[in-house]
Amino acid sequence: MLKKILVSDLRLGMFLHELCGSWMEHPFWRKSFKITDPEDLKRIQESSVREVWIDTAKGLDVLADVDPSHVIRPEENAAEVERTLAQADAPPPKQPKKIQKRITSAEERTRARNTINKSKKAVTLMFQEARMGKALDAANALPLVEEITASVSRNPGALINLARLKTKDDYTYMHSIAVCALMVALAHEMHLSDDEVRQAGLAGLLHDVGKMMIPLDVLNKPGKLTDEEFSVVKNHPVAGYEMLLEGTGVGEVTLDVCLHHHEKMDGSGYPHRLAGEQISPFAKMGAVCDVYDAITSNRPYKAGWSPVESLQKMAEWSKGHFDPLIFQAFVKSVGIYPTGSLVRLESNRLAVVVDQSEKSLLMPIVKVFFSIKSNMRIVPELLNLSKVQDKVVGHESPAQWKINYLDELLD
Repeated sequence: MLKKILVSDLRLGMFLHELCGSWMEHPFWRKSFKITDPEDLKRIQESSVREVWIDTAKGLDVLADVDPSHVIRPEENAAEVERTLAQADAPPPKQPKKIQKRITSAEERTRARNTINKSKKAVTLMFQEARMGKALDAANALPLVEEITASVSRNPGALINLARLKTKDDYTYMHSIAVCALMVALAHEMHLSDDEVRQAGLAGLLHDVGKMMIPLDVLNKPGKLTDEEFSVVKNHPVAGYEMLLEGTGVGEVTLDVCLHHHEKMDGSGYPHRLAGEQISPFAKMGAVCDVYDAITSNRPYKAGWSPVESLQKMAEWSKGHFDPLIFQAFVKSVGIYPTGSLVRLESNRLAVVVDQSEKSLLMPIVKVFFSIKSNMRIVPELLNLSKVQDKVVGHESPAQWKINYLDELLD
């Protein structure tokens, strides 16, 4: 049986099913393992992770004297996650909205793909020059931000979904492009000014430049980081901030997001352990966008979660990690079922989400392509779930269904 418990209640002999926190911020690459090494237990308890899932069928249960309030069962946790995500589907407050010409995700994908290819080359060159000690000029990055912003304004789902596709060699560069796009989409959702949208995008593009100071063998290590290596990785916000200070044209927003995108609302983040309102709105935005792209991307040591699963995980962490209002705005910007998600319909068919509908985040536009009853592919059919008698009943794992062609269905 799965139980969520406080880290303080963790003990040797328990089977760790999952750490409840961003896996970018602890030194463990394994998702599940039995805790037999006292050193591993110590590392977990000294990390910023506050809660963990244990499997009592594979290891020890909690002690009899543990406070019952320290144990949360899966059904209770799922209900809380559903409530958190449902808040994002509530009608937005009355605010003036920018009028933008929006096109479908399919129409934007070709242009988005070209934008990503051009941006990747430029970001790779810019970051490699930074690794060699060349001062960064923000003016050189602004045209990239403008092009990414234009694509996101036409349709955010197209570029954001494509930017999730990364290799181990281009992860840092593609992650920067993805976070730039996510920051722009979030800034639009928050009704920020055009200048603030531009600043948010530039901050997203440059937030991880400090990783250029991390040795490549550590940055791309496929196995467990040592404590010393993890300390080197955790220094990248400060290293990036110092690099940006030496550059030209870098504004306060970019400096702030670079330095503080790993801070958490409960004060357990780094490098300065800021909490609550000590963290700026832009840094709070950066934290959400950085984590979302990180956990949806494949890494050398971990397969990425699906977009839906990632939002559910982030909803679990939202109280201590993210600003609740900014997280709700983020969910609205990408959708409760983001583009590229595999979902199960009430009609017992599988579909891939191709776009969002204007009526509700719970009723996306999907392309049906698989019959669960027949266990076979069917002729693809485009459905706007806000206009038909069918609905999403849950998300599915492409890996479990052995489906590796979702991207083909989006074109």
